[in-house]
Amino acid sequence: MNKERLYESWKHLPHPIRWVIVATIGGTLFVVGVIFLVIPGPGLPLVIAGLAVLASEFAWAQYMLSRIKEKSQQVAQRAKSTIRPNKKSG
Repeated sequence: MNKERLYESWKHLPHPIRWVIVATIGGTLFVVGVIFLVIPGPGLPLVIAGLAVLASEFAWAQYMLSRIKEKSQQVAQRAKSTIRPNKKSG
């Protein structure tokens, strides 16, 4: 099954069914990610993956995901500006 056909099949599902599927999968990923923030495990990637799934149907999740992207870009830029390249002495 190709990607376009799968996408069309997904969009032809009634909205309440899509909503329940997305809420279940995204919510599960999000909750497991939050649990893994406390115990050892891949917490942050699961939280982001859960938000990404939820963002396909929920505006609040899309907003949260965009805020996380903005903050991560700011952190990366700050990290790049504070790291100095090693000067070779020779």
